[in-house]
Amino acid sequence: MVISAHPVRRTLGAALVVAALASAATACSGAGPAEPERRAPAPAPAPGQQGQAQAPGSAGALSAYVEKVRKQKAARALAAKKWGLARPPLDAPAPPKVKPKITTRKGFETDGEGLPPVFTTVPTKQKVVFLTIDDGAEKDPELLRMMKDLRIPYSAFLSDYVVKDDYGYFARMQKSQEGGVSLHNHTLNHRYLPGLSYKQQKREICGMQDVIEKRFGKRPPLFRPPYGNYNEDTLRAAKTCGIKAVPLWASEAFPDHMEWREWDRDLHPGDIVLTHFRGKGDWKGTMPDMIRRVMNVITAKGYAVAKLEDYV
Repeated sequence: MVISAHPVRRTLGAALVVAALASAATACSGAGPAEPERRAPAPAPAPGQQGQAQAPGSAGALSAYVEKVRKQKAARALAAKKWGLARPPLDAPAPPKVKPKITTRKGFETDGEGLPPVFTTVPTKQKVVFLTIDDGAEKDPELLRMMKDLRIPYSAFLSDYVVKDDYGYFARMQKSQEGGVSLHNHTLNHRYLPGLSYKQQKREICGMQDVIEKRFGKRPPLFRPPYGNYNEDTLRAAKTCGIKAVPLWASEAFPDHMEWREWDRDLHPGDIVLTHFRGKGDWKGTMPDMIRRVMNVITAKGYAVAKLEDYV
């Protein structure tokens, strides 16, 4: 079967001098034993000092964190203005401590069991979406600058036949953001996989795993089949190559419009957004034009872009 698919201290006080005098007076008068010594209660911390007594420096750390967040928001607002966005991108919430369980989307199954799940949306209630970019044909340095300035996370799915003329660009991309940009598998030659034998598919997928490990230091866990087309052999081959999951997409971004998979033509929590490394020779705009368009849509709908690898 072929399947197709287009983030107190207590201080002790004692009146020692008074006790000593009282003891001496009792002894001189011949009275019975003195009553047990009564200790004065410890003084309470002065107003505003309780927190300091428990955790010295915590107020300073909190102030530093608040100031850091303020500066980040201000820098993002300036970057949004610089790059022509209608509004600054929204900040993504903290990713879940435990990643959600990913299962194959209904209707996308093959007959095989224990294969990497194929999905278009990550199960989450957070208002986040995930931005992914395919193939690697266009190598626009402005894209790297824009995404770094705006602090927008994204994942790249690379095909060797278009990236091999400039591996350095994607090495720079990988290190261009504080949290890193993850580089994943989109096969060696971007062929229609269901038309290939199992052995040929395995070479396309495992071969790209080898390239990414050699050039960028790590075998990626995610794989996207070209055109979103696959069959059971694809998933079996991917599993043998170390692939853990197969993210497709719920919507696709272009410089001048969006295309939607779902009937309501809208975003949903956890949706994966696809776009491509393209320039004016292939579509009506540049990579920054596309990012401007898709971010205006995402932000206007009240969503933030989160890092896919934090959830999958």
